[in-house]
Amino acid sequence: MVNNLNIMSANPEKSSGQIVVKNLLKRYHTKPVLNQLSINIDAGALCILVGDNGVGKTTLLRILAGLVHPDSGEIAIGNSGSSREPQDRRMIGYLGHQSMLYQDLNAIENLTHYARLYRLPQANMIISELIQSVGLEKSQHQMVRTYSRGMQQRLSIARSLLHDPEVLLLDEPYTGLDKQGAQFLDKRLQSLHQQGKTIFLAAHRPHRLLSFASHVAWLIDGMIAEYSPVQDIPRHANLAAYLQESA
Repeated sequence: MVNNLNIMSANPEKSSGQIVVKNLLKRYHTKPVLNQLSINIDAGALCILVGDNGVGKTTLLRILAGLVHPDSGEIAIGNSGSSREPQDRRMIGYLGHQSMLYQDLNAIENLTHYARLYRLPQANMIISELIQSVGLEKSQHQMVRTYSRGMQQRLSIARSLLHDPEVLLLDEPYTGLDKQGAQFLDKRLQSLHQQGKTIFLAAHRPHRLLSFASHVAWLIDGMIAEYSPVQDIPRHANLAAYLQESA
């Protein structure tokens, strides 16, 4: 049950990809996982979310995606001011620990299913281009259950990009990817960032992202302890040391 959750009203002056969170609280078994967490991510930012395992990174991303209900706080994503309604979720692309793929369908069938949910025009062309871009054209007719972990991750990335969302919420997107797959994702994230997409990305090992990310947010004890532009990290000694240790 959700108590005291406020969805901020839409602000016409606010950019379509902006993420605003105020005083977010989420408890599991009375223990706060997120404790009065606040953060403001500008539209077009590529922000790396870092923190130790179990600190609440996944919970935060799932709340922003509208998949988990917080106990209290305020959330606004873009002009809609919400991620709770189906029409508002359209602007969000989410990649979590679960692939959200149907194991007994092939790549084309999986993406076709999601394209129908989004009522995408010219879906066949979009699906074909995405499958090619993630390097799965040779296996696009195979059932997903025959895919390796890395192949499933590539298809999950394609699923999250299918409807050209303004905001991407990515939870450890490099999981399972081989060197070639990781290099593909590097280039894709850089391209999306250059297009002005807003990307909030949890990474246990964020070092490879620092060359092209714009910001880093450090989650400690349920709160954002540091939020810094990448170029200013040297001014934050504790954050710099943490990133060095996690490299």
